[in-house]
Amino acid sequence: MTDHILAIDQGTTSTRAMVFNRSGETVSTGQLEHEQLFPQPGWVEHNPAEIWANTREVIGDALSRATLTRHDIAAVGITNQRETAIVWDRTSGEPVYNAIVWQDTRTQDIVDRVAGSAGPERFRQKTGLPLATYFSASKIAWILDHVDGAREKAEAGDLLFGTPDTWVLWNLTGGVDGGVHVTDVTNASRTLLCDISSLQWDDELLGAFGIPRSMMPEIKSSSEVYGHVHSSGLLREVPVAGILGDQQAATFGQTAFSAGESKNTYGTGNFLIVNTGETLTHSDNGLLSTPAYKLGDAPVVYALEGSIAVTGSLIQWLRDNLGVIDSAGEVESLAASVDDSGGAYLVPAFSGLFAPYWRPDARGVLVGLTRFITKAHIARAALEATAFQTADVVEAMAKDAGTPIRELRVDGGMTANALLMQFQADILGIPVIRPAIPETTALGAAYAAGLAVGFFDSLDQLRGMWKEDARWDPQMTPDVRARKRSQWAKAVTRSFDWVD
Repeated sequence: MTDHILAIDQGTTSTRAMVFNRSGETVSTGQLEHEQLFPQPGWVEHNPAEIWANTREVIGDALSRATLTRHDIAAVGITNQRETAIVWDRTSGEPVYNAIVWQDTRTQDIVDRVAGSAGPERFRQKTGLPLATYFSASKIAWILDHVDGAREKAEAGDLLFGTPDTWVLWNLTGGVDGGVHVTDVTNASRTLLCDISSLQWDDELLGAFGIPRSMMPEIKSSSEVYGHVHSSGLLREVPVAGILGDQQAATFGQTAFSAGESKNTYGTGNFLIVNTGETLTHSDNGLLSTPAYKLGDAPVVYALEGSIAVTGSLIQWLRDNLGVIDSAGEVESLAASVDDSGGAYLVPAFSGLFAPYWRPDARGVLVGLTRFITKAHIARAALEATAFQTADVVEAMAKDAGTPIRELRVDGGMTANALLMQFQADILGIPVIRPAIPETTALGAAYAAGLAVGFFDSLDQLRGMWKEDARWDPQMTPDVRARKRSQWAKAVTRSFDWVD
């Protein structure tokens, strides 16, 4: 009996398959990391073939750990790192270049050229986005311009583009043998090529970046049957029925279905989303306008989003580049060994600063150093940087929404860090609440797929399944909070103007 949903979560650092039951509880998980490639400063790549191989393996792991087969799975949902660009040959199925990851900044010259005299706001009304290296369009253009023969093949209709959801779906459903070339509204909206009012690819945008329309996947809703797993797969004939970009998926998994409800995901970066209902709201404070989800034929639901480039990856940097810790799990105990950061502030502008600043010229700085500072203070400053950056986005969101955010629902791997969560509550001055299932990204994809095939009945049913696991209330005095926010703001200004 098909009493389970399987979700594929293709993230920035790993690919995961998670099986959920009808109560939204995790039954089993398979997970594999993939290699992070840094060919040059500012360049970040993944191997698409490795991602697809890992996807197949984690599906098998998740099924075997739960002693399940395809007959137990009602549907598959997909969620993914969003703006990462993959271009491949439709005939061979081979990528023409590595995936260029959302963090990659090599395409600034393309962005500047497209912006021209109009500046980075040129297409914001149409796309909800500023012109920035973050989004997919300039990455596609770079591949077409720098890979031998790529542009000619693209113009001949031989190349396909997709964000990782599309790449996984195409391969799941057969690849060169009838693979479905589709994305959903949430991922399409992160390309800089989609009009988020019409939810269609836009000829003006495609033309500005020199991208043939033939490369683009069909845009569909976030919850419908797109196709079925190919006969060669472990899940053969199972419908693939849900796609949501990772941050929209986490919002869905947090059951933030009503206007004004929000969530913050702590992953490689941080992403705070507030639901704005069926109204497309444009930001005056550095936030992105984006579809939150679209369920079948129902109207699209919009959101405002604040994207932070470096949070969890900062802890990886402490481990891998500096050797301050041997494992990510050590950072909490090391940071807790001191009472505060000792006046040190770490601004991790490794790829520039995203929301609310949008400063591609920024680079990371560690300021406030004295002989007193130890590696424990630096570890604490790294954790606190995540909370400070989140506070900047929450402040911007309150300005756009016209009302303050009264509580923050959180999810993602870093929410296991109680020290960080307490500091987050302290620096915001509002409660921080973690759900019983913190990995809400995969859960959101499972919910979307389940709704499409009748596995779940309604949004009200999903809302009733949400459960609180932990809550942190603010303990910091307003004076201390204001002083720390002021020092952080000063540190941020020190990161500006490093790239001419």
